[in-house]
Amino acid sequence: MTDFQQAYLQEKAAREEAERLLADKSRILVALNNELEQKIAALKHQQNMFIQAEKMATLGTLCAGVAHEINNPLAYSISNIDSLKNNCEFFTQLLSLCAQVCQGDIQQDAFLQQLQRLDKEHSFSYLSSDLPELISDNAEGLYRISQIVANLLDFARPKDHEKQFANMTGAVKSALKLLANQLRDCHLHTHFNLIPDSWCNLAAISQVMVNILINAKQACAAVIHRDSEITVSVYQYTDHIYIDVEDNGCGMSAETQLQIYDPFYTTKPIGQGTGMGMTLAYAMVHDHHGKIEIASTENVGTRISCVFPIESQIKVKC
Repeated sequence: MTDFQQAYLQEKAAREEAERLLADKSRILVALNNELEQKIAALKHQQNMFIQAEKMATLGTLCAGVAHEINNPLAYSISNIDSLKNNCEFFTQLLSLCAQVCQGDIQQDAFLQQLQRLDKEHSFSYLSSDLPELISDNAEGLYRISQIVANLLDFARPKDHEKQFANMTGAVKSALKLLANQLRDCHLHTHFNLIPDSWCNLAAISQVMVNILINAKQACAAVIHRDSEITVSVYQYTDHIYIDVEDNGCGMSAETQLQIYDPFYTTKPIGQGTGMGMTLAYAMVHDHHGKIEIASTENVGTRISCVFPIESQIKVKC
């Protein structure tokens, strides 16, 4: 065997060994990548479960207020329906008289006498003005109930967490509607400046706002010597969208601010908080490439700002 042949065989064997090693490494990398993808999918599933669990816990906090919100329009709707039921006999008699006239079964004098009797018992002029108002009030009350239920279902229903090109102000207003009864004892101030549409998840933004607003309300409730004040602001500053929630509640210590995003950390009594609200808020804002800024002073109040970069959202959209 010549030197050339020997060198060729050695080079071929080395190449085949390298190809075998490369194939083995590729199989290992594919297996590791598949395992990593499975773990990422499992983590996303667990995160979605945490988000849904926090929603259910929040709904428990809202139950009493929502029941009150539904009970008010329901009460006057029931009252109005009772009034309509009481008038059913009158309408039945009136329609019967009209049918008799159409069929020629009653004389004009008798018909007029019956009409005068019905007018004396029920007052045509009163009913003609009262009925439209009763029906209008019923429609308004039932519409309010349907809106409250729709807001609850929209908040509670598991979401696919897909983003869309939308305006974040809508998510903030949705959160305020959901918490209308919870915030009834607070002086609520809102400032909604025009902001551009953003590539965002409105359901997630709404949940963030619900969690922050509940915290603000409870912080205000802890201070009994002054009226509760909560201010919600939405505005654009440079290339960012800001959503601020400011309260004049009890504030937070430096220690609490350091731990506010820790899972299951809470300063609330047992049974009144899961300790996951701000953890999930941080995760949701971070998913929008944003950040949360906190300024708080004990016995003075707290301002929490959710800051979202507009440009990066638009780039993701494109």
